[in-house]
Amino acid sequence: MTDDIARYLGIDSTDTPTFTAGGDLAFLADTTGTPQVYRLSSPGAWPERLTAHDERVSFVDASPTRDELVFGMDEGSNERDQLYRYDLETGHEHQLTDQPEAKHLWGGWGPEGDRFAFAANRRKGDTFDVYVQGRKGDTGNLVWEGPGGFVGVAAWHPDGDALVLQGSNSSSDQVLYWLDIDSGETERLTDAAEEARYHHVTFGPDGDLYAVTDYGAETAYVGRIDPAGRGDRGVDSVGTVEAGDEDWNVDSLQIEGDSVAYTLNADGYSETYVGELAESGDAIVDTASPDLPEGVVAGVELGPEGEQAALAFSADDHPHSIYVADVDSGSAETERWTTPGTLGIPEDRFLRSETIRYETFDGREIPAYWTLPEGVDADGSDGEVPVMVDIHGGPEHQRRPWFYPTKQYFLNQGYAVLEPNVRGSSGYGKEYTHLDDQEKRLDSVQDIEYAVNWLERQPAADTDRLIAYGRSYGGFMVLSAITQYPDLWAAAVDFVGIADFETFLENTGEWRRSHRAAEYGSLDDPELLERISPIHDVDEIQCPLFIQHGANDPRVPVGEAEQIAEAVEARGIPVETCIFEDEGHHTTDRANLIEEFERISAFVDEHV
Repeated sequence: MTDDIARYLGIDSTDTPTFTAGGDLAFLADTTGTPQVYRLSSPGAWPERLTAHDERVSFVDASPTRDELVFGMDEGSNERDQLYRYDLETGHEHQLTDQPEAKHLWGGWGPEGDRFAFAANRRKGDTFDVYVQGRKGDTGNLVWEGPGGFVGVAAWHPDGDALVLQGSNSSSDQVLYWLDIDSGETERLTDAAEEARYHHVTFGPDGDLYAVTDYGAETAYVGRIDPAGRGDRGVDSVGTVEAGDEDWNVDSLQIEGDSVAYTLNADGYSETYVGELAESGDAIVDTASPDLPEGVVAGVELGPEGEQAALAFSADDHPHSIYVADVDSGSAETERWTTPGTLGIPEDRFLRSETIRYETFDGREIPAYWTLPEGVDADGSDGEVPVMVDIHGGPEHQRRPWFYPTKQYFLNQGYAVLEPNVRGSSGYGKEYTHLDDQEKRLDSVQDIEYAVNWLERQPAADTDRLIAYGRSYGGFMVLSAITQYPDLWAAAVDFVGIADFETFLENTGEWRRSHRAAEYGSLDDPELLERISPIHDVDEIQCPLFIQHGANDPRVPVGEAEQIAEAVEARGIPVETCIFEDEGHHTTDRANLIEEFERISAFVDEHV
């Protein structure tokens, strides 16, 4: 028995937890079809819906001192968030920013909850400045003019007189700065001579600065930075507080008082720990692991007193839910607070993936997740099934075994799914992440060819019925796979993919251009961009192609979809487009999602 796609897409997602000053849990849920803000006072209680907008809410963050919160919301999924304050006692919403052409990056509440910080590109499209605004204010005070490029607010100093800023040269190269709010002067905190990532930046009770970083290391760890070392020279080293397993990255960190929560990304699965900072501040002690199923913790949020940790959790067979762990118990006793319904679909129908590795052209092993439909034996005794090769975006991203309702739907329809983490993916160390940079771009596409080689050795996989499937950078990978290796594919599905790197860089959001050029190559090297762009090999495409895009996409402009569709159609190859005028890089409205995947399902059924 199969179910229609609407039932799968109707499974709620609950995430982005934040504790209110009154002790409740606020979070986002898409019960109404778009993410909105909800509140919950106890585990398993009926959640109270707080916002009722047609547009999606992108984040929510509760005040540390008052019963109120701030949320962000864009228009038509264009990612130009405006900020709103919500009074939890009266239900009143107050719009804090009203500059619809600007992108506002939330920078957090000040320690007293009387003001907040954000970064925005109000002055120039490619430049983020930093603002501080009162909780009841209608305008932000410009405290720092950026030199150009992508900059966000990473942390408030506990005294409220300074901010830590994070400048991003690329996905793998960030720099931290100290900003004195009154003077507007900045000093570099981190070593500009060595590429490193710094994220989940937070202050500890000793005034030292902590971050997840891979400075001087192959994988990320919890590091401590002495703010006294700031200046022209920056720090020469970062003290290691918690390294975890040397093969895997620490990928999140929260500190509240002496309490600490962090997660380790072990081959895509999360290991979560709560504990305390040692008195010396250079170690995490008395750690315990919350009792969670095997899966992925996408976010951790500590309560105002550090006594509780909210965990946004999902797994292949477990819809996105929120658990709360008691940090003070010493055993991290854990309760599930949200339990999204499955619209009557038995949970045992959701299938778990198997982690596999396959050898590629240079002898490296590529990690991937492999899932066969229910009732199909790996030995092929039940016959062969078609396979979706689902390639993640990023490119410096990682497919992990979290809950995808569309994946479970296609498994239920009889498709197997292979999800490779090709070279360039994060989660496997610095060297692996850089294996697809610029002139090595097509090496990652060759990893897809070798994924098909692996499938050819699987008795249950019908390699005459393969579907290339991917979103964003994964959409580029789809277009590149069907031009570089056209004989392999029966059909392809491209979501918001890059067809021509030159037009992409010319038209992408101004704030993204230099950041993306560091990964793909710049407009100063048109020969490289031409060589790696699928549009120039469109004559090689042989399989039917489905293209989905949003007209408001600021990341990959809709012109990428339009030009590849026109070129494929001119060759007489079947091509179907699904372009939503009210969507951007992601389809966020559930009605649109249902239409989109109903059409994709019919498309692959027809051609595969």
